[in-house]
Amino acid sequence: MTSSISNSPAASSSDSSPTPPGPRRRRGGRGRGSRPAGEQTPRQDRPATAPAVVPVGADATVLPTDTTFEALGAPAPLVEVLTGSGITAPFPIQVATLPDSLGGRDVLGRGRTGSGKTLAFSIPLVARLAASDSKRQPKRPRSLILVPTRELANQVAAVVDPMARALGMRTTTIFGGVGQNPQVQALAQGVDVVIACPGRLEDLIGQGHCDLGAVEITILDEADHMADLGFLPGVKRLMDRTPKTGQRLLFSATLDNGVDVLVKRYLSNPITHSVDPAVAPVATMTHHVFHVQTADKGEVVRQLASGLGRSVLFTRTKHQAKKLAKQLTASGIPAVDLHGNLSQNARERNLEAFSNGSSRVMCATDIAARGIHVDDVDRRPSTRPTCTGPVARPAPVRAAPSSPSPPRTWSARCAR
Repeated sequence: MTSSISNSPAASSSDSSPTPPGPRRRRGGRGRGSRPAGEQTPRQDRPATAPAVVPVGADATVLPTDTTFEALGAPAPLVEVLTGSGITAPFPIQVATLPDSLGGRDVLGRGRTGSGKTLAFSIPLVARLAASDSKRQPKRPRSLILVPTRELANQVAAVVDPMARALGMRTTTIFGGVGQNPQVQALAQGVDVVIACPGRLEDLIGQGHCDLGAVEITILDEADHMADLGFLPGVKRLMDRTPKTGQRLLFSATLDNGVDVLVKRYLSNPITHSVDPAVAPVATMTHHVFHVQTADKGEVVRQLASGLGRSVLFTRTKHQAKKLAKQLTASGIPAVDLHGNLSQNARERNLEAFSNGSSRVMCATDIAARGIHVDDVDRRPSTRPTCTGPVARPAPVRAAPSSPSPPRTWSARCAR
């Protein structure tokens, strides 16, 4: 995996399709019921001097068609870093939010996964810290980015770190699955930017290794996914530890499932920007649902995974992901698994094997639905009990051998 700034969004967004009846829950299971999607928060449009370049059919911010990072207010040193990385043209979410976020406003940005949200919040974060008179202190980071998964933490760090280093700042990632000593040492030396998953950060705070009292800007990335994973109580506890006077930015694909509570509680008079419809169409994907008997499901999934290109197969449980990867490998289809039971080293090793093509198939739980960018994936099948779907040819295939819950998770998978 490379550690360079990237401004390339995912190839396509999610498409909504009828959800087939879910499988009968096993006795003693903890299956989640699907939750209805909330309504989109009303937005405030900013005037523009040119036609819109966003999808039609949603409350989307009207955007200029031709602009630059410099024209949007990005500091010259950051523009140089972006230009050196080959990034010269901002994407819609960046065009929409940067004037307000660079101006110090609290911002609520909604765009589908892969729309360029990471750079949209990284630029104002580094710019604010660069303009601040505060100094780096041991155990007291100056900014905080909360993310739902370790993989997303690493990918956000790959975007933030080059810009931060160019201005003499330090960043560090904090998440579980690895030893805490390097993280404790980094905090003790003093860092400007902490990119963290809520659980490990709370642990380190409880041990006295971190204090959020000096945080000047806080960012919540993929807030709806954190809600899905049950992280909102921890997020609230962490947000309560940050100064109320700091700037806060929240970026999410949707605004339901408790995300609206975060907005009301922690964002002060936020301006809302949305650059995608609530359900954006997928022009390059055809969805197919296969109703199969249990005895036939294994062979159907094997055939879906046997193409020459790379495929992602989603499963409901970690055990299913591990078992399916072993079965496919044994049948001559190189496969790796990705789920929460793996150590961070194992997760990175398997993701790298899938990225470089040594393994053509990844069997994953919903951990891969957000925050993981892998180019040129041909299929994304899913192995839920009653059906497999959607399968897209020639566009990417996402298969779900079991029924997705909640429906937005299905959409997030399709958007990858």
